[in-house]
Amino acid sequence: MPENKFSEHSDGSEEVSGAKVIAQALKAQDVQYMFGVVGIPVTEIALAAQELGIRYIGMRNEQAASYAASAVGYLTGRPGVCLVVSGPGLIHALGGMANANMNCWPLIVIGGSSERNQETMGAFQEFPQVEACRLYSKFSARPCSVEAIPSVIEKAVRISIYGRPGACYVDIPADFVALQVNVNSIKYKECCLPPPVSLADTPAVCMAASVIQSAKQPLLIIGKGAAYAHAEESIRKLVEQCKLPFLPTPMGKGVVPDNHLNCVSAARSRALQFADVIVLFGARLNWILHFGLPPRFRPDVKFIQVDICAEELGNNVKPAVTLLGDINAVTKQLLEQFDKTPWHYPPESEWWKTLREKMKINEAASRELASKTSLPMNYYTVFYHVQKQLPSDCFVVSEGANTMDIGRTVLQNYLPRLRLDAGTFGTMGVGLGFAIAAALVAKDRSPGQRVICVEGDSAFGFSGMEVETICRYNLPIIVLVVNNNGIYQGFDADTWKEMLKVQDAAIVAPPMCLLPNAHYEQIMTAFGGKGYFVQTPEELQKSLRQSLGDTTTPSLINIMIEPQGTRKAQDFHWLTRSNM
Repeated sequence: MPENKFSEHSDGSEEVSGAKVIAQALKAQDVQYMFGVVGIPVTEIALAAQELGIRYIGMRNEQAASYAASAVGYLTGRPGVCLVVSGPGLIHALGGMANANMNCWPLIVIGGSSERNQETMGAFQEFPQVEACRLYSKFSARPCSVEAIPSVIEKAVRISIYGRPGACYVDIPADFVALQVNVNSIKYKECCLPPPVSLADTPAVCMAASVIQSAKQPLLIIGKGAAYAHAEESIRKLVEQCKLPFLPTPMGKGVVPDNHLNCVSAARSRALQFADVIVLFGARLNWILHFGLPPRFRPDVKFIQVDICAEELGNNVKPAVTLLGDINAVTKQLLEQFDKTPWHYPPESEWWKTLREKMKINEAASRELASKTSLPMNYYTVFYHVQKQLPSDCFVVSEGANTMDIGRTVLQNYLPRLRLDAGTFGTMGVGLGFAIAAALVAKDRSPGQRVICVEGDSAFGFSGMEVETICRYNLPIIVLVVNNNGIYQGFDADTWKEMLKVQDAAIVAPPMCLLPNAHYEQIMTAFGGKGYFVQTPEELQKSLRQSLGDTTTPSLINIMIEPQGTRKAQDFHWLTRSNM
């Protein structure tokens, strides 16, 4: 391996700072994006990264920075970096680390820490950072010297993408940043190879094919693991060749287009409840899939699990077959098996008839809600008009309670990795960070591709100041704030005023309420973007059309809806038994 591959050789007297070593080590590992909030002691690291062509995006909060960096990891397969200061700065980033780990997305967090000779003395922002990060990451370490930095960074990047992806932490003592070392003492590591592709055992593949063929009521569930694995072509071929119904998880949407004839999202509860064989492609039997347990599933349902992580196999329900390996590679193994013994599920079966009838009923109910002309608008009316104008290749970032849940059923995804939402951890506050990451990736890889960030008014509040970041970097993101004046539900302005006449808001205002008719669009205009306050379908259509037509300016559309509006009746509670 060549030594000092990324440094100029000198006569032995040239020195380089720790900050530049960090930047060069990241560049060597093909890191392209860095997000953060600079300050003592990491500012020089950001400057050094920019000198080498790594994009640095200064955020307004470390949480949003870590969310953005993790989204880059999901979208590109290479981790983004979140750069934070010591102590409180790192603590703010722990939310993004935990979220990345839960979502299985690669992320590198680099945190400054107190100087080594001040440890245990009560140094500025002293905190046990390496130990704290071990709870939220796959790998957490502090290099023992500046010379060791390239090895530690290479290991962090490699671990973040190998096996089940996740977050890794590298701790940098403050005195390392400006410390000068001999340039020839630094041994940079070559870029780590892409993750190895593993195959499932052939007998298990044969058994899985046999179980699928014996199914009376089969179902494929496509998770975001399939999206991350770029398994879209092989899974779509399997769906179409075997004529199988499929159901995407929220971020599995688009692996096979939502408008595909075999998509049964509109009959989700019925499909889950009565399927007798279910194939999980990168989807976990966690709360999103109701743990695989009755009454949401048949007691005798047979699960076939396809996953990169052995520890995930058998969680909550004993599977009929486990296929451990890369999801794309394993799907191709299944296709090879079905090529040897051609088979397809009969499209005229009673199972297909049952699913199509339920889809027809649910779609009609949604259309009826969307067609209502009363004001304020309801969720379905809003999303119906938004869906009509959305480009087919746009990113849809979504967070909120009803906003995200209802939006998922109406807003369509036709391509993989174009939906980002609260994910496995159910994290609120991810929206604007995710949108910024998506806009940067789109700018570099697909110029002109739009990013639509659909926010509940409560969710927007978590990271609303990132609107300034969006405007500072001139990212033409369209933010839609679906505003019902509260968390789940709120009150109209008149009811709010009458309520405050009775008693102080801290006593009488329900905890779910927010200030009625808040003008969130003015946050966008304050920083130079375009803002719209809309109350009717016509105003929504016009403002969205204008926003989509402007490819250079960010915009925020504040959409007022019925404060007491909710989703249509469900066969089952989505998550809790709350009576609110």
